[in-house]
Amino acid sequence: MNPSLIVVADTVHTLDPAQPLAQAVAVTDGTITAVGGRADVAGWRGRDTEVVDLGAATLTPGLVDGHVHPVMGLNLTAGVDLTAVRSVADLVAVLRTVDVARGGWVQGWGLDPNAFEGRPLTHAPLVEALGPDVPAYLVLFDAHSALASPRALEIAGVEGPRPFRSGAQVVAADGVPTGHLLEMEAMDLVSAHLPAEDPARRRRRFLQLLRDMAATGLTAANAMDFEGDSADLVGAVADEHGLPLRLRFAPFVMPVHGRGYLDHVVDLQRLGGPRWSVDGAKFMIDGTIDGGTAWLEEADTHGESTAPFWPDPAEYTEAVGFLAAHDVPTVTHAIGDAGIRHVLRTVAALPRAPRVPHRVEHVETLPDDLVGQFARLDVTASMQPTHCTHYTRADHSDNWSRRLGKARADRGFRTRDLRDAGARLALGSDWPIAPYDPRATIADARLRRTAGRPGEEPVLPGQALTARMALEGYTTEAARAAGLAAVAGTVRPGARADLSAFTLDPLTADPDEFAQSPVPLTVVDGTVVHRA
Repeated sequence: MNPSLIVVADTVHTLDPAQPLAQAVAVTDGTITAVGGRADVAGWRGRDTEVVDLGAATLTPGLVDGHVHPVMGLNLTAGVDLTAVRSVADLVAVLRTVDVARGGWVQGWGLDPNAFEGRPLTHAPLVEALGPDVPAYLVLFDAHSALASPRALEIAGVEGPRPFRSGAQVVAADGVPTGHLLEMEAMDLVSAHLPAEDPARRRRRFLQLLRDMAATGLTAANAMDFEGDSADLVGAVADEHGLPLRLRFAPFVMPVHGRGYLDHVVDLQRLGGPRWSVDGAKFMIDGTIDGGTAWLEEADTHGESTAPFWPDPAEYTEAVGFLAAHDVPTVTHAIGDAGIRHVLRTVAALPRAPRVPHRVEHVETLPDDLVGQFARLDVTASMQPTHCTHYTRADHSDNWSRRLGKARADRGFRTRDLRDAGARLALGSDWPIAPYDPRATIADARLRRTAGRPGEEPVLPGQALTARMALEGYTTEAARAAGLAAVAGTVRPGARADLSAFTLDPLTADPDEFAQSPVPLTVVDGTVVHRA
């Protein structure tokens, strides 16, 4: 054996039941070739072997984000960061600091609807801050809605409500648009007029994003997009620099797409390159609870969220069946109880077991009778703990909880119930909806509150995961969710050499402290992609 790399650490959590603990890992040609103790290193080492001794650090299998939007996120994070805005007054103050070029657009992202304190979302604060003649487009935190200024609506030719094939809506009062745009078809009316980004700058931003992700310990991500310039962008960055982490893409399938597009999605599954591939298709059966576009079995407290994103859910079922018959794994955004139920019924009716398990994303409010269905049907629950901890409150005073009412809010984000019922639970961030740092997400999954805020009351603390469950959500469960358990998710001979190192031990450290743990090393495919 002549390994190219040996990584040594006081603690290696292999997550391999046959050898749960180790202190040294040898890597050859991107594959783990030996796992053992410090005493084994001298016998493994070859003339050209690089040995990295991390001392008291902890090494784990490489962390995998279950749900991100790395390409769409470049568009969604354009302009001013509004994630710290907590009131309408804050929003006006932030927008007034923007240097507006003559005729230029003002863009922003991450706006929390709770800033409006229960009042209707309108473009009034944009007009107050910028005046009536500035085109402005602000994406709300869920990326399923936006606010457009009167000038932006004028440029887009939006003068009133419009019919859409999906559940999208141009919100209007007495026939006049308020600036609030719900769901993608409505948002696209305005976003299509935004200035295009310079391609070279876009490639730089994409590469930097991936490098920043690797610096948090991420080695791979499930990318829920493959639209627009995705293929050219990813291919160009991979060819020029190499991707700092693995990306597994699932292109969107929307109600407006016909059979020809489904054939195209099947063809896309052949695409890939070094550290990236297309493997799946992304659906949405509903929208969001915050926007009133989720699909609930009973209306929310505003009388909304009663319709699916697909006007005819049978068409969704038919599309999933077509792709499943072509061995394309499906991933479905389903937030409301009616939406989740329909997806599970769709999967239950499929005639054969898939190559890669089908997935339900988000799973925000889940009735008791559906908890056990995930394990029974072998469906992955892909969830984002920071959606709960960042955007809901223990006293149910937030917009999400008020819309649902106490009974449905009390069955929100049931991560522990799903794990205890035997479900496969993959964890992720949904970046840019929430930060991508897995350390904080792992901590929040255990705390049920925001890491670093010990005074914050936990949201439904009975749903907290153990430290091991949280780590598994980014490792072994993520590998099983992708159909890669034979080659990923554990540290053992024959597995991919994807490794994450932390100064603190994720299984024994205080969660608040682990959220800030330094990351001394990240290895992807046997190559060091981040070194502190």
